Amino acid sequence: MMHGGRIVAEQLKREGVTHLFTLCGGHIQSIYDGCLDTGIRVVDTRHEQTAGHAADGWARVTGVPGVVAVTAGPGVTDVVTALANAQRAAVPLVCIGGAGPALLQDRGSLQDMNHLDLIKPITKACWRVLHTDRLAEYVSMAFRVAMSGVPGPTYLELPLDVLMNFAAIDEWPDPATSRTPAQAGPDPYYLSKAVSLLADAERPVAIIGSQLRWSADRDSLAALLAHYPMPTFCNGMARATLNPDHPCLFTRSRRAALEQADVVLMCGTPFDFRVDYGRAPTWNPGTKIIKVDRDATQIGHNKGVDIGIVSDTGLLLSALTSALPKREPGDWIATIRRDEERRRGKMRVEMELDSDPPNPLRVCAELDKFLQDDTIVVGDGGDFVATAAYVLNIKNKGFWMDPGPLGTLGVGPGYAMAAKLARPDSRVLLVFGDGSFGLHAMELEAMFRQKIPVVCVIGNDAGWTQIRRGQVEMYGEERAVATGLEYTRYEKVAEALGCFGAYVERSQDLAAAFEAAFRAAEVEKRPAVVNVKIAGSDFRKGSISV
Repeated sequence: MMHGGRIVAEQLKREGVTHLFTLCGGHIQSIYDGCLDTGIRVVDTRHEQTAGHAADGWARVTGVPGVVAVTAGPGVTDVVTALANAQRAAVPLVCIGGAGPALLQDRGSLQDMNHLDLIKPITKACWRVLHTDRLAEYVSMAFRVAMSGVPGPTYLELPLDVLMNFAAIDEWPDPATSRTPAQAGPDPYYLSKAVSLLADAERPVAIIGSQLRWSADRDSLAALLAHYPMPTFCNGMARATLNPDHPCLFTRSRRAALEQADVVLMCGTPFDFRVDYGRAPTWNPGTKIIKVDRDATQIGHNKGVDIGIVSDTGLLLSALTSALPKREPGDWIATIRRDEERRRGKMRVEMELDSDPPNPLRVCAELDKFLQDDTIVVGDGGDFVATAAYVLNIKNKGFWMDPGPLGTLGVGPGYAMAAKLARPDSRVLLVFGDGSFGLHAMELEAMFRQKIPVVCVIGNDAGWTQIRRGQVEMYGEERAVATGLEYTRYEKVAEALGCFGAYVERSQDLAAAFEAAFRAAEVEKRPAVVNVKIAGSDFRKGSISV
């Protein structure tokens, strides 16, 4: 006989869970007790949103669902943003929500509310478990649904009395038999049509999205490009699939490529704001589109396609490698490379600028020198993070995580904590905007107390600049409200919480501050914050998307 919390922990252990992210609450404390018996580390945060983002980040880095447990009522409402973010980004996680005793439902018990109707629109599935002897079964189900097809978050509501009651489990669900890692491969007929289209293409382009992260064969992209080279753009969790110096990888010239392309292979990413919904003039109206997605309902969404294939991205890329004729790089890649170099040349001027306070591109260029082959970079902010995305070179052994298509600020501390716990030997760099830093700055205390040494760099321009820039252009400086901040000394907050802190306002001091921060993280094993006062830049002018 085991109490319900121990049953939950035992099944989590069988699912391969090693860390549970949480903020404490009386409704779920029996799960903590079970985790202590099963060897699962309980990692606590200062806000449930961070705990949810940590479960999301764990999944992104490891490839298996992260788990977050929150208490009833406001604990559940606080994690809503993290679940919505995971759903929009198609990241698998399992959220366990506490609830008042089932026997007291709708009687006004502490923190009693209707969680399921709130959670249902932002998860793949949600369940209320009313029998202690079925807890293991539902945990297994939550993992299976989270990982099947297009991944996403699932939710289990576990009332207090169900967790406190005892039961005997005669047969535990076995992950090896309760779900399959198999994914759908391409339909042979439509694959042959795609092969014919690409074989005759003169100016092919590939856009590879986050679904490649969940494929068993992430190396399939490099294999295809070695056989059939074409300009390739990776977004979302597909970033870092290729090394920055790969001859087919481009980051600055997507519009130039799409305006001229005759065939576009678009895998595992939607026609959303990031690609201007597939509209002209960003896209050549005559371009033939091959759209690949795990979800058939996304094929043709926002833009009609010539060939739609329901498939795992990795399986599709491997099939194309086997079926396509060998291709030489040719003049097409050279044409796009010239456009890329022209655009990067403009950036390089600001990246090498010795101005005070430092130019944001110069800050990122200096920071790039501290990235190692397996460094994980987390971006949490708007303007400064978008700048970093173009400058920081993430190697294919590393990883990049950012707010994603929902645009959720505040993801950084949770992502970074999970990344460091999942890969303790890798450098984890958290790039903050000064606005987003203020959302969850107290998580530095949780990092320090639990010895999670992350390095944070704040691009401090005293404003919500991604919004403020357009606001000033539209309404004028005197009517720009709610977007201005102060050049606050955030590093002193970090120091007060036990972390290393440094303040920089001269370009010549950047390298020394970054060196000291990484030394504090790697030698002293404590988090570090470098607060950099940055100058204005027109690099991101006119770049806001809606």
